[in-house]
Amino acid sequence: MPKTPDYFKERTLVITGAGSGIGRATATIFGREGANIVCADIDEQSAVSAARETEEAGGAAIGIHVDVTQRDSVQAMIAKAIDTYGQVDFLFNSAGSAIKRAKFLEIDDDLWDRTYDLNVKGTFYAMQEALPHMLDRGQGVIVNVASMAARMGGPGKSPHYASAKGAVDTLTMGAAREFADRGIRVLSISPAIVDTPFQDINEPGMLEAAIATNPMGRAGRPEEVGELVLFMCSDACEFMTADTVKMSGGSGWR
Repeated sequence: MPKTPDYFKERTLVITGAGSGIGRATATIFGREGANIVCADIDEQSAVSAARETEEAGGAAIGIHVDVTQRDSVQAMIAKAIDTYGQVDFLFNSAGSAIKRAKFLEIDDDLWDRTYDLNVKGTFYAMQEALPHMLDRGQGVIVNVASMAARMGGPGKSPHYASAKGAVDTLTMGAAREFADRGIRVLSISPAIVDTPFQDINEPGMLEAAIATNPMGRAGRPEEVGELVLFMCSDACEFMTADTVKMSGGSGWR
């Protein structure tokens, strides 16, 4: 939680992948705090639905379409946020997926490219479009979704995804250190298993196996990640940048 009462009131957050899972839960949490939220997703109907829930929670929100793999679509998203609310204070890059599970020798060019387009280019484009506006204002926080997979390598399951999330961590550190003295903080979150629609691409029994080996005996919840995003964007941790915060329930280290 922030140190300052009503810290998020009328501040603006842009969320990619806001139509479901972690992005949707985060939108509702920021809505509870009175923020303005741009709920952006490739599924516009889901984005609009998420915006409606966010407004019910207490915030102002719009739901819009974005394809994060296309720079012009990301440009339009940031422009819409500024046109609607006048500024972008926070950016949460939640859009991402492994596309499909594959062992190392099963990864073809198409899967590799689509995985990097969604997870890396999508994050990169949004950062590049939001940062100039934040730099002009001398303040801003960007939070990216990485993964514990980057530490483990995704052996036998999704090394393409692990590699892409490792790149997200690198982008996070690079931008954070470049702009740290200009009022910008850039962070990432590395969850282990979280109970979201993302898990629908898992092979049968994979989610259950992950839960069985987790010391807490469960998957993480989207709202738990959302509460962490709220803290990371707040004035309670202003010396925090270039870091990735791991959320694992005690698992995911090997």
